[in-house]
Amino acid sequence: MSLAAEAFMSQMAAAEPWPENATLYQPLKEDQILLSDCASSLAVQAYLRMCGLPVQVFCRANAEYMSPSGKIPFIHVGNQVVSELGPIVQFTKAKGHSLSDGLDDVQRAEMKAYMELVNNMLLTAELYIQWCDDSTATEISRPRYSSPYSWPLNKILAYQKQWEVRRKMNAIGWGGKTLEQVYEDVSQCCQALSQRLGTQSYFFNKQPTELDALVFGHLFTILTTRLTSTELAERVKSYSNLLSFCRRVEQTYFEDKSS
Repeated sequence: MSLAAEAFMSQMAAAEPWPENATLYQPLKEDQILLSDCASSLAVQAYLRMCGLPVQVFCRANAEYMSPSGKIPFIHVGNQVVSELGPIVQFTKAKGHSLSDGLDDVQRAEMKAYMELVNNMLLTAELYIQWCDDSTATEISRPRYSSPYSWPLNKILAYQKQWEVRRKMNAIGWGGKTLEQVYEDVSQCCQALSQRLGTQSYFFNKQPTELDALVFGHLFTILTTRLTSTELAERVKSYSNLLSFCRRVEQTYFEDKSS
């Protein structure tokens, strides 16, 4: 298909309304999904709920390999498959659904900077703890990641994933960090988020943006995921306004109002 034809098809897809049968795919929730993927998936679910866009969540053992980018989560809407929060935000915006249209240029630039902070610090810290902390990798990450597969494939895939993440950590300068240094990075990130949030309900004005969805996805998952140590969650719990923020988003967008 030519580039012009692909562009035309994309425009046609954008013009179609959001369907009731849109689906989101992630790894198996009870036995397989890890902290970082769970956080990323929850961020996308929060974003879509904030937009008022329905989506059904499907758990698949091979979700990572189904994703066009190899990243979790991804959504299937009509004949379109889109993965990760950033591209999904652009996809919904093309359909006329945006949480940040009310921001001016300065606010939009600030929002993007904080989203980069979350991805560069919290997401990277989650990956580091999962795969570079030996006790977490041995007791949690490798067993969960490989759980759907039989021997020897389970061992091969788990160690391959660990090697990939450790290589990435070395490439970005995190390979030589200690666990305490990573925890301190998380604390600094939370402090910056806490100061920006202040006493507001959301990070910008009274309505949520994609930044709120991203922060909620990571903080809520950190607070509710069992690890070999509670230190990561304790760092988040030091900031009472971030805890209140997480409860607010959970109650507003995830609790069943009909019960």
